[in-house]
Amino acid sequence: MLAETSAKDISQATNPETFQENANAAYQGGKIAGDARKALEAKTGKKVVTSLNAKTAIQAKNNPKRIGE
Repeated sequence: MLAETSAKDISQATNPETFQENANAAYQGGKIAGDARKALEAKTGKKVVTSLNAKTAIQAKNNPKRIGE
């Protein structure tokens, strides 16, 4: 969501007129989000992006496997 919001705000601020200018705003938004993710991972020492999706992560948290089942 940060990438999309950043790209939208950059686009509104620069008012691009061509496809290439719009693509540049999208690239800049993605770069901002990527840099923020890397900074957070460096600060916390944990990965932000995992192979789990929200549904399976919530299910795993609410229904932990029991030994012997």
